[in-house]
Amino acid sequence: MPPQTVLVTGGAGYIGSHTVLELLGAGHDVIVVDNLSNSSPVSLDRVGQITGRRPALHEVDLLDSNGLLSIFEQYDFDAVMHFAGLKAVGESVEQPLRYYRNNVVGTINLLEAMEGVGLRRIVFSSSATVYGEPSQLPVREDAPLGALNPYGRTKLMIEDMLRDIAASIPGWHAVLLRYFNPVGAHPSGRIGEDPAGIPNNLMPFVMQVASGRLDELAVFGDDYDTPDGTCIRDYIHVVDLALGHLAALDRIDRLEGCHAVNLGTGRGYSVLEVVEAAGRAVGEPIPHRIGPRRPGDAPAVYADPSTAERVLGWRAERDLDVMCADHWRWQRSNPDGYRSQ
Repeated sequence: MPPQTVLVTGGAGYIGSHTVLELLGAGHDVIVVDNLSNSSPVSLDRVGQITGRRPALHEVDLLDSNGLLSIFEQYDFDAVMHFAGLKAVGESVEQPLRYYRNNVVGTINLLEAMEGVGLRRIVFSSSATVYGEPSQLPVREDAPLGALNPYGRTKLMIEDMLRDIAASIPGWHAVLLRYFNPVGAHPSGRIGEDPAGIPNNLMPFVMQVASGRLDELAVFGDDYDTPDGTCIRDYIHVVDLALGHLAALDRIDRLEGCHAVNLGTGRGYSVLEVVEAAGRAVGEPIPHRIGPRRPGDAPAVYADPSTAERVLGWRAERDLDVMCADHWRWQRSNPDGYRSQ
């Protein structure tokens, strides 16, 4: 596709920075807007080192509507990729108003700014959390929607807004990318996931145990109705995920209206399978213990990714061993994340 100028909100974060790297590698111009509340500008410095092109960064909060409008006055964007948002499930239960204000109101400001300049092409970072606890596997895009926590509900609300806008205003092209469990890192080991505090997700927790930052992993339950008794999830390499966003941008002009697409592998891995694969990558077993079940965990969740292949021409290529090897390369090289430099 011809080079485009793309606004990437939350582009200094984990998934955003990997997508920025792939956009630059494909010849696009990228402008990043990020409030840096849970990300580091070092990620974009490193993207610049890898690609030879550092993207412009504007430290603007989407809740600052005037600051956001000034960005749209400075550039002539062709499309928006919207990653910015708070994303911790547990924190959203404790601070629901903060999540609704940040994620929903911030997106309203973004969409109003886009409509103000007649820009109607957006790729939205949604989540499999919009499905709640799926009643059927694999999960298809037409499965019932019903998020179980405030974080998931903010994603669902934003999806609903985009569906309503696309239905009411001709010319909108919105792709809702519902992804499952992003893991891994760029194979260079220069950019990766850098969670603040104790990680909420399995892979960064495992790798911090492997690096000695944490003592051991607690496995929440081994008595589920799965082959080894532990929960099964669809893990997807963050580079595959980033390439899925490029595929959506490449096809967006053919997708008038609003379209939801799962980004997953279609293959579920159990917690113990992830622990074993991580041990292979690290070269020694990962210390872990079996604990009680965690409330709200579904036994198994994995995607039907066939729509992505049919509609976007995309499919995941990297398996669990590659995910673990790349994540470990990042963790080993950057034991304290971006603060390591």
